Parts: sequence; C-alpha cells; structure tokens
Amino acid sequence: MYEKFYGLKEKPFALRPDARFLYLAKHHTKALLLMEYGLLNDASFLLITGEVGAGKTTLIRCLLDRLDESLVVGLMSHTSRESGRLLQWVCLSFGLPVKGKEDVELYDDLVHFLIEVYAQGKRAVLIVDEAQNLGRQRLEELRLLSNLNADQDFLLQMILVGQPELRDLMQTVQLRQLAQRIGADYHIGGLTAGETMAYVQHRLKVAGGSEELFTPESVRLAFASSRGIPRIINQLCDTALVYAYSEQRPFVDEDLMREVIRDRTKGGIFPARSMRAIAQPRSQPAAAQPTPSEPERR
Repeated sequence: MYEKFYGLKEKPFALRPDARFLYLAKHHTKALLLMEYGLLNDASFLLITGEVGAGKTTLIRCLLDRLDESLVVGLMSHTSRESGRLLQWVCLSFGLPVKGKEDVELYDDLVHFLIEVYAQGKRAVLIVDEAQNLGRQRLEELRLLSNLNADQDFLLQMILVGQPELRDLMQTVQLRQLAQRIGADYHIGGLTAGETMAYVQHRLKVAGGSEELFTPESVRLAFASSRGIPRIINQLCDTALVYAYSEQRPFVDEDLMREVIRDRTKGGIFPARSMRAIAQPRSQPAAAQPTPSEPERR
C-alpha cells in the first residue's frame, strides 16, 4: 500500500521471521554467539529464552544461515503436547520417513541416521522452537534421546528455544536431570531506547527506504509503548506508515505515533506501558490540581 509512496522495495516491518531484517542488538548478539560456541564445543543442550516477540525465531533463521555443512540440522517448530508422538516430529525434522511406523521403528531409524551422520564426520543438531509447549514429559523424552553417544561424543545436540515459561519448567524437580545438562543458556531481553532507534533505521535501510522516515521522537514513543519488544515495535511502525500514507505525510512524527498508540490500545488488546504519559502530547500542560479545602489543609 505505502511502499511506492515512501520509496520502499518491500514492507520494512512485516511480522514474518526474516533473517535479512535481523538487527543484532546486544542480547541477540550474545545469544547467537552462545549458540555457535555451544555447538562448536559439543554441548548436549543449549537453552535460549525470550519474551513473546523478542525475535527468537528470526535469530534461529540467522543461525541456520551461518552454520556450515559439517552440521546436519533438524528444526522442530510445531511443538505441542497434542500434536502426535515426539519421535515422529524428531524424525520428520531430519527428513526421515515416519508414515505407518511405530516408535520402536522410528527410534531405530533415528539411531542409524545419527550414526551415519557421525561416520561422515558431521554432527546432528535438533533445534526445538517454542519448546515450552512440549511440557515436562516430552522434554524428558528429549533428554533420553540425548543419551545417544559414540565414544566421548554426543550423536545429537539440541537447542531449546522458548518463552520464559520454559525456564520455569527447567526449575521443576521433574526436569532437574535435563537442567543439569544445559551447557549454556541465555535470556533475550527487550531493546534499549538507542537500540530501538537503530533497529527501526536498520529495517528501513534493508527495505530500501530512508532511515529518516521516522523522527527520533516517534521512535522514542514506540520504545516506551513496546518496552523494546521488536514485534510490537513492528506493529506500531507499520500502522504508523499506513496512517502517514493516508494523510500523504512525508514522514512519521511524534503526534502521528501517539495517535497510533492511542488507537491500538483503545480496545485493551494491544499492550502498552504508561499510556497516560505516552498518549498525552508534551505540549499539553498537566491538569491543575484542585486547591485543597480549608478542612483538608488541617
């Protein structure tokens, strides 16, 4: 809709995971390096958590682009306690046939596959996205799969990625053995105010637009409302571009972003912080406080 008007090749704030748009802020850089380091050092399990919309899935896409051919990677992104047997999903993630096979056959196929990968001088890695949805029982099943080894080497390394609830699960008594096998872990927090500005400019640049399409004040409001969560920043900025285009404005300013935040929070679905401070224009003076009555002074 607004791409041609603002000289953009594509939408800069689309919600789909796209490694090209990943801005490596402090937390994302550390998480990415930690995953690469853990894989290089043969860690059995790695744990990466972050708030909803923090960019975990996009970070996984970036990691996949950076891995070399010495790693054979399986990606499980459909995680649920009600979505079939775990071994089916593990085998499917590595491209193994599962139709009509019982768990014993699937386990045997998986073991032979992992041994073949090891014999080729490669390593198998299973990445489980939204791992908190698996629940305790299936997370424990993953731990049992990690017992597969050849000499001193693990046949299967795993990266568990999920929301903060995944850390809560790891602290339960039932998963204490799994928690002890976590070689490294990291929690991805929100962007800082400065990172939010750099994030917005980075996405505009990748999309072929001007980095000055949003004023610093408008980005400051987006940061305050989103708490630095990239997905919410994307939603605010995309809506702001729609509003600006509808009025043929050349850029997004503070007043327009304030209008977007106010409209998106009216129904109580869209999260925001300190809305009274965000929604009220700075030029508008605070309401005068009533003078206390004589009895109240006493």
